Amino acid sequence: MAKVNIRNEIRFILNGGDVVLSSVAPDTTLLDWLRLDRSLRGTKEGCAEGDCGACTVLVGRLSTGGLVYESVNACIRFLGSLDGTHVVTVEHLRGQPGQLHPVQQAMVDFHGSQCGFCTPGFVMSLYGLWMKSPDPSNAAIEKALQGNLCRCTGYEAIMRAAHAISSYGKAGKDPLATERKAVTARLEALRDGARVEIGSGKRRVIVPANVDDFATILDKEPGATIVAGSTDVGLWVTKHMRDISPAVFIGNLDGLCTIAEDKGVMSIGAGVTYTEAFSTLSKRIPALGPLFDRIGGEQVRNMGTIGGNIANGSPIGDTPPPLIALGARLTLRKGKKRRTIPLETFFIAYGKQDRQPGEFVEAVHVPVPAKGEKFAVYKITKRRDEDITATLAAFFLALAKDGTVADVRIAYGGMAATPKRASFVEKALLGKPWTEETVETAMAQYARDFTPLTDMRASAEYRALAAKNLLLRFFVETSGTRAPFQVSRNEAA
Repeated sequence: MAKVNIRNEIRFILNGGDVVLSSVAPDTTLLDWLRLDRSLRGTKEGCAEGDCGACTVLVGRLSTGGLVYESVNACIRFLGSLDGTHVVTVEHLRGQPGQLHPVQQAMVDFHGSQCGFCTPGFVMSLYGLWMKSPDPSNAAIEKALQGNLCRCTGYEAIMRAAHAISSYGKAGKDPLATERKAVTARLEALRDGARVEIGSGKRRVIVPANVDDFATILDKEPGATIVAGSTDVGLWVTKHMRDISPAVFIGNLDGLCTIAEDKGVMSIGAGVTYTEAFSTLSKRIPALGPLFDRIGGEQVRNMGTIGGNIANGSPIGDTPPPLIALGARLTLRKGKKRRTIPLETFFIAYGKQDRQPGEFVEAVHVPVPAKGEKFAVYKITKRRDEDITATLAAFFLALAKDGTVADVRIAYGGMAATPKRASFVEKALLGKPWTEETVETAMAQYARDFTPLTDMRASAEYRALAAKNLLLRFFVETSGTRAPFQVSRNEAA
């Protein structure tokens, strides 16, 4: 590998000014730095776990499509991940002297704020939406605000404000619109291809120059914490006070942010976020679209990565069960060596995965169901949006010409210590006619596959019953019914 230059500082743009930091702790969050070091206190701390949206800011980054601004949770976004980006806080919104920004003015005029604590976060989420869609639909507004909680105003007023924003002025007067060309040039100038190393001993921040450099670093530092989107690692710090030193931030690595398809198999880089994957995956594998829309809020989907959701080994991760049901394979890399394994074999036991020291998840390869093959995903939670999974079921089915089950894969999350296939249920279905009688007979095998636990999300009995009934639902929906795959408020109306 070519020699990599090392830089001992991170560089980014904050609102209109350049920031250069040579002293950065691995666990310093963007929120704490904004409020304590820069006295930018419009960004609030509510939950400190990426759920309430009070800390929402925009982060602009260069991608293949140019300069992209995304809403993120500053409370779980680490300062070390911001090299080469443009951070925008509510203080940067400005109109003519004495005037509010159109987003702010709309919130005032339509009574979208009462106590005001959550308002800056709503403003920033709506700002990000407005830049992408000046005339958004109700569904688009609701999606953009999934990660913003208000307990005193009521969302109808905020919805009316969101629809009215464009009537207050054109985007041409907006700071991020007028500065776009200049900010793009400034960010391009920051891309020097260097590795960032800050600190000494264990307390280090490392930002690899590229994927090969990341492989080299991790081979030498197998105990380092890999931080991609920080939607999981962020809570290690804010809720569990865990030491993540040294931390290697890989969210900026272009080589891990690719999506390609070859011969019906989609290869998704481990650094691809839910937002980046949504448009492609929802077109090629439509059942994944409604699932991705229910993973966290918009801020979490803008940060969280598919590779991270796999690598952390959580038994309630939302993407492993559907990927297992689709027959996905995983590429792991250690230094220059790679190996590819079935995704389902990656999960060994609770907290244990088939990953050697210094090895990392590089990509996941997902077969696209062929015409006639059936695939569905169902997520069970206490509330529909932005909630942790109680149980999640994914079903893949291929029928022979005579109507018998030629191939079936059923995978669950939340039912065991790892994402797990219902192997006994599959055996009871394979080769049998796809009928309600067959399905009801197979449902009796769930007790052999799973012994779910009781926790705050659901009881063991509820999980066991829901798991069985989801198979029955899949049968009904693949047998000519017109029932919707996921019922949303709009669909129900």
